[in-house]
Amino acid sequence: MEMSSKLKKALQKIIIAFVLYVILIIFEHSNIVPAMSSNRLIMFVLYLIPYMIVGYSVVRKAVLGIKHRQLFDESFLMALATVGAFVTGENAEAVAVMLFYQVGEWFQSYAVGRSRKSISDLMDIAPEYANLVKEDGEVEVVDPYDVEVGNTLLIKPGERIPVDGVVLSGTSMINTSALTGESVPRFVKEGDEVISGCINGETALRISASKMYEDSTVSKILELVENASSKKSKTENFITRFARVYTPVVVISALILALVPSLFVGHFSTWIYRACTFLVISCPCALVISVPLAFFGGIGAASSEGVLVKGSNYLEQLSKVDVIVSDKTGTLTQGKFKVNEVIEVNGKKDEILHLAALAEGYSTHPIALSILDAVGEDIDHSLVSDSRNVAGQGIIARLGDDLLYVGNKTLMDNHHIEAERIDSYETLIYVAKNTELLGIIKISDAIKPEARGAIQSLYKNGVKTFMMLTGDKEEVAKHVADELHISKYYAELLPGEKVEKVEEILSGSHNALAFIGDGINDAPVLSRADIGIAMGSLGSDAAIEAADVVIMDDDLSRLSKVIHIAKKTLSISKENIAFSLFIKIGTLILGALGIANMWMAVFADVGVAFLCIINSLRILKKS
Repeated sequence: MEMSSKLKKALQKIIIAFVLYVILIIFEHSNIVPAMSSNRLIMFVLYLIPYMIVGYSVVRKAVLGIKHRQLFDESFLMALATVGAFVTGENAEAVAVMLFYQVGEWFQSYAVGRSRKSISDLMDIAPEYANLVKEDGEVEVVDPYDVEVGNTLLIKPGERIPVDGVVLSGTSMINTSALTGESVPRFVKEGDEVISGCINGETALRISASKMYEDSTVSKILELVENASSKKSKTENFITRFARVYTPVVVISALILALVPSLFVGHFSTWIYRACTFLVISCPCALVISVPLAFFGGIGAASSEGVLVKGSNYLEQLSKVDVIVSDKTGTLTQGKFKVNEVIEVNGKKDEILHLAALAEGYSTHPIALSILDAVGEDIDHSLVSDSRNVAGQGIIARLGDDLLYVGNKTLMDNHHIEAERIDSYETLIYVAKNTELLGIIKISDAIKPEARGAIQSLYKNGVKTFMMLTGDKEEVAKHVADELHISKYYAELLPGEKVEKVEEILSGSHNALAFIGDGINDAPVLSRADIGIAMGSLGSDAAIEAADVVIMDDDLSRLSKVIHIAKKTLSISKENIAFSLFIKIGTLILGALGIANMWMAVFADVGVAFLCIINSLRILKKS
């Protein structure tokens, strides 16, 4: 990772101070100029130079803290401890403590920058401009905020798509990696939806804006990212509360250690030195930074997998999930109907599909679109006249002197067309001409290819129960459940009944319940669950808004990876807490007894912080 200018300046100060410190150590112990090296005042002034070079910012923060009555922070502790070391004549140790403290702070800043990288990369997805195609055909460069729904936009090769839209003309490959984590570009053509923030490939596209910028995917994502760090986990909140109590306690303890023993046994400077050592050891920076850093890194690791977690609290909840309830359409299935089979009765397959496509030509119903897609050729809709929709049954249309009937069994029965009833999980479309049944088209919503593997992977990551809720009919729900080996499912549920069912499940025994949904009707359930998980690509805005976690490319297999990341994050946080408290408490006791000196204090402070930071960065590794 490339260092920022601020980090470079800090590193330069550390190096300069270190070089001067080494020179002074050699000068003091070599007795080149005995009169100077033995003079405490001169050596104090000389040591003060590297001290102020590296520690000025710390001293300044401590002074400002005193001024604003906010004493008990790590800057105050370090300033007080090093000033105490100077008072007792331990000039070299005073500089060493400040020097190594700043080394620890530098590594901390570097680590934070690295853990932010996966998230900050997302901030670069914001488009800077949009190419608006005016009515006269001229192209005007405008701010994305000025784009209105229905505007035609030109997306040149290599440019970011400024707002969500639909392709009007052109074909291209678009790079969605910044949003979904998917490295393979996606092919788009006329009629396909495209989302903002993606990069167009080598061919220009014209799109019609379907959303304004503030409602587009890229804007929503940036808003989620900016708000994520404000929602702290219980572990982080514990550390914050702990530090508020811990720091005043150790300052008061150090003051008692400096004054009380010296009143009884004397040796005031010895006890001052021990108290300063005690202060250096007690600095809580390892706890204060390493735990939030682990959670921030966890959110970054999740975003690199194409999953947005809206806060550390939700990441912590994910680590506890043992029950997952899922919607069916758009989550476990693709949400797109396709023709599975054509049963020939008195007609041929191509004829059956062609006549069905003619009748359904002007319909935008998903079933009609699946038939048109199966035909795979342009249909001359002008051949059909007097087309009318029969609610809940199908379509009747005239083709020349013939009548076409395309619909369900009820439509056939009502027009005295003999048709066999077939029990199937699939949607059955009967196709007849006049009074003769030509054939039956079987249509269904395809199961996502990754769904079965994703569910098995969730079980391996600690999920004990996976169940499905759907508003679809029993036959369809049973088929999907059987295909995906889902033992529990509930079918034919209304949106309100889904909420009631989740309430019922929540009342049972579990650690945390997650609900996965994508439609606007899922928003109430997403809000009610312990963790709401929405599909970000095909999902509705309401579902994404209500959810706590958003899977950007609708790939369910990413969920188990994020649960693994969440568990790893929580494990690392607990390791950091246990390790730092064990070392600090042990070294505090040794410091109070005079066994631990300033050098051991530096390890207990900076060393422990450094090790905890390194441990936290493990979360960023792909696993």
